Amino acid sequence: MGANHRLAPRFLPPMGLANRTWKDRIMTDLPDWVASKLPPAARHPGLAIAALGDARTMGRGGFALSSPAFGVGEELDPCFTAKEEDAVAPPLEWTAPPPGAQELVIIAEDASTDGPSPQCHWLVWGLAGQRGALFEGEVPPRTGKNHLGNSEWLLPDPPVGETRQYVFQIFATELPLTLMPGASREDLITSLKGFVTACAVLPAPFTGVEADDGMEWDDEELD
Repeated sequence: MGANHRLAPRFLPPMGLANRTWKDRIMTDLPDWVASKLPPAARHPGLAIAALGDARTMGRGGFALSSPAFGVGEELDPCFTAKEEDAVAPPLEWTAPPPGAQELVIIAEDASTDGPSPQCHWLVWGLAGQRGALFEGEVPPRTGKNHLGNSEWLLPDPPVGETRQYVFQIFATELPLTLMPGASREDLITSLKGFVTACAVLPAPFTGVEADDGMEWDDEELD
């Protein structure tokens, strides 16, 4: 190679893209078919539904997820978080999925998480492929490991004054899952890929508050 030989220019991203922060990506990298269903602060591109759903399956046949405890975009009550003693998982309800659904799966994630994957708060499967509900604090048929490695509803616990965005996602699958309880988020997503026939989302923020007196008293007792 001669001294005057010029190397081919390297590819450089357009001005401004190279220095995009993760928060910038949240606003731009989630597909429109799901971004339109979520508030801007909850549009994490790594949400499970971005990998498993598409424009055809989103809300297919009127498939929808709701809760008698909060509306779309309404705050979670502290009784479903780490801020209250004896907190439990919130109640959820869903409409009938399209015909042929064999099983329903619920994944709840913290869309305020930095990094490529949001923190997983709940993995539920084994739900019958029909209209149904999970009551407040009900133990689901099968659960997988949350972000902390526990097979239960991970109680939201943001610092006082900080708002986090939680996204409940439901999937109808055309084949029953063979996963054993305690499976990971990655295992569940891998098992669902290519078999989702309908999906829906339910966003709910929560702003950190002081723990109730009972929990503070318990903490003092433990000291």
